[in-house]
Amino acid sequence: MSVPLLFAMPGNETMAQALASRTGAELGNLEMRRFPDAETYLRYVSDPKGREIALVCTLNRPDEKLIAVLFAAATARGVGATRIGLIAPYLAYMRQDRRFNEGEAVTSRYVARLLSEAFDWLVTVDPHLHRYSSLADIYTIPTFVVHAAPLISEWIKTRVTNAIIIGPDSESEQWVSVVAEEAGVPFTVLEKTRHGDRNVEIRAKHPTRIVGKTLVFVDDIISSGRTMLEALRQIPASTGDRPICMAVHGLFADNSDRLLTGAGATLVTSNTVPHATNGLDVSRLLASALAKAL
Repeated sequence: MSVPLLFAMPGNETMAQALASRTGAELGNLEMRRFPDAETYLRYVSDPKGREIALVCTLNRPDEKLIAVLFAAATARGVGATRIGLIAPYLAYMRQDRRFNEGEAVTSRYVARLLSEAFDWLVTVDPHLHRYSSLADIYTIPTFVVHAAPLISEWIKTRVTNAIIIGPDSESEQWVSVVAEEAGVPFTVLEKTRHGDRNVEIRAKHPTRIVGKTLVFVDDIISSGRTMLEALRQIPASTGDRPICMAVHGLFADNSDRLLTGAGATLVTSNTVPHATNGLDVSRLLASALAKAL
């Protein structure tokens, strides 16, 4: 059986190369450009006919990427690829998992339906599951999920002296406790008390634990970063060390990376979304999941 072909969607070349190196997969060449009216042109330079292929496309800024990745999947199937997988280190559209207000779109289900129809399998890192127990609740294709918690634990264990890990809310406690246990450090979570529309008090659930510790705020996603920003303002560091804000996926909407560093924090994210703060490499985890998917 021939080795699989990996195709990098624009901006995903580095991850695709890392996965090819780790798995022995072959890198294919995909031509993409925009017509003057902003429509997408797509052509497979490397022939997918009779091959199993995988598209590598992290889905931050998904509205710019989904139509192209769906075109790429449809084209591969149309020219004879045998199986088509998607490696999406960051999987978007997991937030809206129910209809909170009358008339709202439950977009997580709609995107799951589109991707399930286009692909034969999906590989991703730490999808933002809230009310879903797993991706199988909404995806009808095999999904392979890997977890970056061990990478976070190892980074803290080897690089931070006298750390305490702080989760963003009570719902994160189970996840944060695992990271803390593997790192061999204590943890706490944040509690919020709202005193008005614009007045929210944030405190650590176990305030005595943070005394004399280096604060390490950990979350699966940093988007607007508002909770971390408020925590940095309201929870004073009790050592001379800069607080650290870590996340699996660094989306950094509204220049939140600059706001967080401006508030005195050091930022560390994984390379599920390419960014200057990438300090955790998930390619080994993805390569292992890719081998199972194939």
